Amino acid sequence: MTTEKTRTIGYLCPSCRKKVIRDRSAFALAASGAAVNCECGRSSLTIDAEERRFRLSVPCGVCGGEHSAVLDANRLLEGKGVGLGCPQTKQLCCFIGEGYEVEREMERLSLAADKEATRGEDGELFVDSVIMHEVLSELKEIAAREHGISCACGSERYAMEVRPTYVDLICAGCGARLRIDAATDEDLDRLCCHWTLRIKGK
Repeated sequence: MTTEKTRTIGYLCPSCRKKVIRDRSAFALAASGAAVNCECGRSSLTIDAEERRFRLSVPCGVCGGEHSAVLDANRLLEGKGVGLGCPQTKQLCCFIGEGYEVEREMERLSLAADKEATRGEDGELFVDSVIMHEVLSELKEIAAREHGISCACGSERYAMEVRPTYVDLICAGCGARLRIDAATDEDLDRLCCHWTLRIKGK
């Protein structure tokens, strides 16, 4: 009894940043292509089978966009594997081939994507660039409200210091700080519960 040949498909989800690795039979790929979805439901890699070639649409966990490619059937269905690169960063964004090769390349991709994550002004990496962006947007909305950000000393002037996992609001009057965590969904949820923010003061 012969084992049906399979190809492993891997990419990095640009939404949740997790590695997505799925097996598909070579026969099914050749017949009708495939769709590989991330468990978070926010990204999907599609492979459409055409005559002796495949058309791919790949979510890119490196630049956050989506890339298209056309591959010869032999390249996709035979050999150790084939990688697709992000045109913007020149980094690998997808790998299709034998299981162990895909696992190895996806681990490299995950590490590379972490290094390419959004950086702060001083070059530090944000733990989660999406959460940080949402937190900064929410702070901007709060600040736009009447007495949105104030200090117990009476001042409503402040500076902002952005770090990899938090944002410090610093009172321009007394120098007191209010720390806003900005690394997880829970941090964002806590911030969204506030209509205004008040620095305790010194």
